[in-house]
Amino acid sequence: MRPALAVAFLALASYSPSEQPRLPIVAANDNRVAAGVRRGDTLVLDLVVRRGRWFPESDSGPSVVVEALGEAGKAPQIPAPLIRVRAGTHIVASVRNDLGDSTVVVKGLHNRPAAAWGEMRLQPGQRHTVRFTANTPGTYTYYTTIGTVNHETHERETTGGAFVVDAAGARTDDRVLVLSIWGEPKDSVNYRNALAINGKTWPHTERLFASLGDSIRYRVVNASARVHPMHLHGMYFRVDSRGDGRGDTTFAPDRRRLAATEDMLPASTMTMVWHADRPGNWLFHCHLAFHVIPESGLLDAPPVEAKHPLSHDANLHMVGLIMGITVRAPNAWTDPPRVDPQRIRLVVQEGKQRGRSARVMGFTMTDGAAPPADSIRVPGPVLVMTRGRPTDVTVVNRMSEPTGVHWHGIELESYSDGVVGWSGMDSRLAPPIAPNDSFVARLTLPRAGTFMYHTHLGDLLQLTSGLYGAIVVLEPGQRFDPLTDHVYVFGWDGPGPPPQALVNGDSIVPPSELALGKKHRLRFVNIGPAPYLRIALKRDTTTIRWRAVAKDGADLPPHLATERRAFVMINVGETYDFEFDALEPGEYTLQMDQLTLTPLVIHRPQKLIVR
Repeated sequence: MRPALAVAFLALASYSPSEQPRLPIVAANDNRVAAGVRRGDTLVLDLVVRRGRWFPESDSGPSVVVEALGEAGKAPQIPAPLIRVRAGTHIVASVRNDLGDSTVVVKGLHNRPAAAWGEMRLQPGQRHTVRFTANTPGTYTYYTTIGTVNHETHERETTGGAFVVDAAGARTDDRVLVLSIWGEPKDSVNYRNALAINGKTWPHTERLFASLGDSIRYRVVNASARVHPMHLHGMYFRVDSRGDGRGDTTFAPDRRRLAATEDMLPASTMTMVWHADRPGNWLFHCHLAFHVIPESGLLDAPPVEAKHPLSHDANLHMVGLIMGITVRAPNAWTDPPRVDPQRIRLVVQEGKQRGRSARVMGFTMTDGAAPPADSIRVPGPVLVMTRGRPTDVTVVNRMSEPTGVHWHGIELESYSDGVVGWSGMDSRLAPPIAPNDSFVARLTLPRAGTFMYHTHLGDLLQLTSGLYGAIVVLEPGQRFDPLTDHVYVFGWDGPGPPPQALVNGDSIVPPSELALGKKHRLRFVNIGPAPYLRIALKRDTTTIRWRAVAKDGADLPPHLATERRAFVMINVGETYDFEFDALEPGEYTLQMDQLTLTPLVIHRPQKLIVR
């Protein structure tokens, strides 16, 4: 969601409602069929840039006028037509600008890797042809910029597409997922978006299916000008390659890492592989709250009486960059036995207003007695669990509205995953945790690491009111020692604007003493609605060194688990672990900055005194 600024003039504003029906309908491109015509070892592409009416929701829902690419003689598409060839294929690509009022610049129709984006500039009515050979296997992107658009107020990322070059003999049974965004101010306060994966927004995105035991491979292309932390529920995925649109790096098997959330910069690409080892419904989505909530994701604001953010229907309380995945199980499937589970009881309640947030909500751990309202702490308590021991968490709702809790990064049964109206399977779907009711989440814990729990209903309000916390899973026999194990949880105090960053529930982080000669573990959790955290550990003005340990709760492979400069950028939905050897006494500064949607940087430094 962008700040509402002065609206810039756009050429498409000249299309009156009476003229819009004469525009072609833009088709949603599921990236299953490659564009072009093969002639021997040559692929011939004939592309056209034109305007059309895009229906990002249902085909009978609201529409917007957009620029889009399509093949000559066919409907324009969002995303742009899939270019997919074997390495060594010669490509002859022609592009015609059918816009009568705007110059277009086409980028990315060239061989890779490339030091810079190749461009062709087309005046209205002009056609240009390029010829090149696609030699290097990988996942890339190409896109078009249209005229002059004020990107401070408008998002017009609807002309990007995937460009895939397959190695000889490589598997081609993957799915290609392309992210697109259209947006503009609705009025002086509200912003409206069309946020799409393969041309549709949730709940109209394609449903993906897999069978238990399948190995699933996705190529993800960020064809927007926004950053997207992409998160998979319930399971890890392996990152096999990363690219920036101009080049792509495929990692050797011993250099691949696991992730639950992967940060994707504009024009970047990723190849991810995950194993469908548990049945049920799961989600793959952007973790920026403003890209998945109905308040900012719908083309038109929902009627107040629908109460979409708190709906028990997953088709109503989520919108945007979300794909639903169903892993089917054989009829004989039964859940694995749970032996001697640890039991935790959490109470969700609302307390007295403080800070900037209009409301204060929190989790309190209890042995059964009702905790007093003034016992609310933000964030919720750090939940300490043990690898290999199942844990049952009973969540009791003492608020006046429903909620749902997602156990982020934790491997668990689908029904417990916490997405109201979606988690589970068939007719057994996770209900909202209604006022004065409770829900038991059954967690399995195959690995030690740092994780998080947070609301997954009424996300923007409930999340920025305090419904989040950290999870630390230890190896058997280990004990959590707060003198050497330091947890930093980042959130917001109210939805803004402007944002107000909190660290462990406070806008001022008090000093902390670290024992000299000890190894200290720093665990960072970012669960604000947006955006990056920039963290550095310094002595005076010098950034010192620490050792990287884990990301998203998964241990890093040896080539990444190294000593390095103590600096990291953490996006929403990510966790990072580092180790710091406190070998020299003195005063250090843990610099924690939140980068906002404007040039504003929010500083939350903490003094660390080693003695």
